[in-house]
Amino acid sequence: MSDYLVRGCAELGVRHIFGVDGANIEDIYDAAATAGVHGVVAKHEFAAATMADGYARATGSMGVVVATSGGGAMNLVAGLAESFTSRVPVLALIGQPPKDLEGAGAFQDTSGLAGTIDAAQLFGAVSRYCARVDDPQDLPTQFAAAVAEALCGGPAVLLLPKNIQRSPITADPVPCGPPSVVSDPAGLSAVATVLNTARAAGQILVIAGEQVARDKARDLLRDLAVALDAAVAVTPDGRDVYGPRDPGYRGIAGMMGHPELFDAAHWAAGCLLVGTRLPATAHIPLDGIPLAGLGAQPPYLPAVSATSSNLAVSLPALTALILENPIDAPASLPVVSPRSPVADARRRLPTSDQGPGLRYRTIMDIISALLPPHSVVFADAGNTGAAAVRHLDLPIGGRFSLTLGMGGMGYSFGAAIGAAFADSRPTYVIAGDGSFFMHGMEIHTAIEHALPITFIILNNNAHAMCVIRDRLYNLNHDDRNRFRPARLAEGMAAMFRGLPCYTISEPDELRAVLSDHPASGPRFLEIDCDPDELPPFTPFLA
Repeated sequence: MSDYLVRGCAELGVRHIFGVDGANIEDIYDAAATAGVHGVVAKHEFAAATMADGYARATGSMGVVVATSGGGAMNLVAGLAESFTSRVPVLALIGQPPKDLEGAGAFQDTSGLAGTIDAAQLFGAVSRYCARVDDPQDLPTQFAAAVAEALCGGPAVLLLPKNIQRSPITADPVPCGPPSVVSDPAGLSAVATVLNTARAAGQILVIAGEQVARDKARDLLRDLAVALDAAVAVTPDGRDVYGPRDPGYRGIAGMMGHPELFDAAHWAAGCLLVGTRLPATAHIPLDGIPLAGLGAQPPYLPAVSATSSNLAVSLPALTALILENPIDAPASLPVVSPRSPVADARRRLPTSDQGPGLRYRTIMDIISALLPPHSVVFADAGNTGAAAVRHLDLPIGGRFSLTLGMGGMGYSFGAAIGAAFADSRPTYVIAGDGSFFMHGMEIHTAIEHALPITFIILNNNAHAMCVIRDRLYNLNHDDRNRFRPARLAEGMAAMFRGLPCYTISEPDELRAVLSDHPASGPRFLEIDCDPDELPPFTPFLA
């Protein structure tokens, strides 16, 4: 049965699976070794899940994570929750104890029998599909169903008892592959009607999200924006779908974005959400204007919406409907470009040069200037992520990823590794020291496989987002979120001989290191920062 699973994944184009080996999943790794699929061993199952997530985002297809039973399986939950919330296609193959020991005191029993944890119930909450394979002859049908659900956007889980993994299959294979594109002609027509009515009165504001990048529909979004003569903003996790070089760009929406977009929303005659539900992290006031949506799920706010599992198909159809109804040029929104001197002055934040280390803005400006074309950036949670969203400029053809589904700290390390396995472009992780302490040891996996990843750790010796919250909101801030100083680069250099490691405290040092691109393999940068610097986070600036 294990051979069937791995062969099925390979036929879908999967070339890497990610996990942590163990007794109840070793048969999958063994089958991968003979099927031309690279079984990558991570350091922790959460990171393995994020590797599969990053791999799926980079390929536009499905990632696969494997884990053994017990604690190994439980460690997947947070990673799968991110994929579930962000609708990333991931297949999780999870080993279980042999069936004849279920409910009879088996080690790591999660059958739900005899008072044990019920893995099917647990993983059912963070997946689109979850099934326990109790008969090997049922596997072809269950595998096809799991793949179909995953490719619709989100994790699917198969629970695999040890003895079932080793059982032969005589049932005929069930074809499985990408689902047919969900089209919604009636919804598209309704959305077009809302937009055509609104743009006759004024300019449309488009807010685009990460699904545009995943569906490889950036150019098609630009075509729609031109047809609408729209102003365009992006969500924090959709930084790479539209940018300052594109017509009508207005900036980034939400609490890490540009406050001047509030003015744009005030003057807009209507708003279209593309590839985003507009969660709280991307919210701007849209009260009183017609709202339409196009994406895999309807917007959180009341809206006329059309369902699209593939924006590369739906965006041209909507553009065609718009072009069928030409109108006189509407009044445009006041243009306050995020790169104009006026807007730039408004974006500058209250700060002090008296704290230790480099300022967030200085760091991001230097990184922006030295990112190679087409490079990929994974930003982590907290102050670091907020600084990257607000201040980082992506190069031509660049990709950007930020976990806003669950916002799990440490996601960027595994996700960047998974993406680097799928795509050899220069990859950058921008994370804080708190995230590094959680899952930074996955750097070991990047070293083992000589992946071209630059790990940039902003070290302020604190959970600095919590430090700021304590200072602003709490009466009893006891410095529990500050750490004793840690010399991260020195420690990594001692642990991993040959890994290029740098401690940076001056702008010129950062410029020199980033200007020198290594021939192969990862490198590690530690940048001294101030835990008391206010990040570019709108709630803190009120």
